[in-house]
Amino acid sequence: MTPRVIMPDKTYAGYIFDLDGTLVDSMATHYRAWRWALQKHGAPLHVFRWAEFVAHGGMAAPDIVADLNKTYGLHMEPETVAEEKRRRYAWLLQNEVLPEIPETMDLVRRLHACGIPYAIGTGSMPEGARETLLSAGVAELFPIMVTPADVPEGCGKPRPDIFLLCAERMGVAPGDCVVFEDAEPGIRAGLAAGMDVVRVAEAPPVED
Repeated sequence: MTPRVIMPDKTYAGYIFDLDGTLVDSMATHYRAWRWALQKHGAPLHVFRWAEFVAHGGMAAPDIVADLNKTYGLHMEPETVAEEKRRRYAWLLQNEVLPEIPETMDLVRRLHACGIPYAIGTGSMPEGARETLLSAGVAELFPIMVTPADVPEGCGKPRPDIFLLCAERMGVAPGDCVVFEDAEPGIRAGLAAGMDVVRVAEAPPVED
């Protein structure tokens, strides 16, 4: 099997990980939840297919809905659709166990054993992020997690605020951190924060 990520040779003072598609293989489940919620609120079937979903990876859910409204001339209420999507995601997880992404989770366990600072910086809201970690059985490994709820509204990825707050909570200078990300908004956020970025390969596409 081709590895999803090539680990850097350099050692860093702090490590920051996106969650969905970087630590846990949850993208297909998120996609199904998004498709259901958007169609329930009147989005046409061609809106937010897999490529567009991937392009928005890491963004806060209300920001995604607002962007879709702008792109397609829709009038969905961002917070309502985002909450609908979160509930659907939680419902799907009642019957799923999300798999880890081995390369990044093996690194997390090594960092944990060595006492090297690390954190999650995710575009998911706290409830959804916790549900993902609990489904994968790794919640106890992540005492530091920053979500869009921790930064001012509109300051999620691709802005650097989430990753800068991760660095602050780890007690590490941003320039001494590396970010692991699978999506373009998160990669842009990491670079904007002045951090090195390692790209995690995208999950295989899901057919509707």
